[in-house]
Amino acid sequence: MIRFLVIRLSSIGDIVLTSPVLRHLKKIDGAEVHFFTKATYEEVIKHNPYIDQYHLFSGDLKKNIQDFKAIGFDYVIDLHHNIRTYRIKTALKVPALSFNKLNREKWLRVHLKMKHILPEVHIVDRYMDTIRFFDFERDNAGLEYFIGEEDKVDVKTVLGNDFSGKYVAIVLGAKHYTKQIPYEKLVQLIEHLEMPLVLLGGDDAEKMGQQLNEHFPQKILIDATGRFRLNETASLIQQAEVVITPDTGLMHIAAAYKRKIISLWGNTIPEFGMMPYQAHSDSRVFEITGLKCRPCSKIGYDRCPKKHFACMMRQDMTQVAEYVKQIF
Repeated sequence: MIRFLVIRLSSIGDIVLTSPVLRHLKKIDGAEVHFFTKATYEEVIKHNPYIDQYHLFSGDLKKNIQDFKAIGFDYVIDLHHNIRTYRIKTALKVPALSFNKLNREKWLRVHLKMKHILPEVHIVDRYMDTIRFFDFERDNAGLEYFIGEEDKVDVKTVLGNDFSGKYVAIVLGAKHYTKQIPYEKLVQLIEHLEMPLVLLGGDDAEKMGQQLNEHFPQKILIDATGRFRLNETASLIQQAEVVITPDTGLMHIAAAYKRKIISLWGNTIPEFGMMPYQAHSDSRVFEITGLKCRPCSKIGYDRCPKKHFACMMRQDMTQVAEYVKQIF
């Protein structure tokens, strides 16, 4: 038996992007795959059939390390690569394979605006390079996301049997403000859409969802913001015809389900390697190129450093809506 400890502590999208690594490791003869992440993200991984056992970080890393020593791992696959994971690798004293985060290249792209400094390689493929030491053939099956039966939302039950079953899902909010689609741009978008709409997002997007629902009571089928757990939201994504989303974890869940994804990019750029991975062929990226200030961060800010938020405010929502109509 070969025991692997795969580490990715956060966040939703980054954890979803590890799914090909887990699938390929599990295919190795005698492999036992363990996964370590923050307790906040248990829902993301608890139904993954390629994970034999998962472990949660709740703040006491010493206790986790003691548990890992008691289990006895043969390899650590570090897909997070920070100070905490360094402590784990040092303590376990077993062979460790670590993911290259390209922090230097990202810093140069963000702060010196050096183009072509980043390799044209998706983060998933860089994750996979971490385990190239093991002899296997890549299956090219893309991402996967698993939910339980209790998570599946029957949209027809919610809306009634007269519902045709086809709708557009719009993701509101994001972890950082400079990734979010602003309210006024969403209003412009929805004004041009005639198909049924479902609003998705967590508690942080609930206020915006209520405002949009009140503004467009005839267009919005379900305002699911703040009402559904993550995996229930994933179920709504799985059933959507088109998903409109900023650069966020739900975008990667949509890619796992091979949905048609319209992704709108603010301060971050697809060149960081986080674009939808092997999504439906009709998927499309919308971004404002040529801005001297973009990218302003590899992650995001609570407000636009330049105060104009041009990367989102200049998005042509009429053009976005026309493409949605084309692929719906």
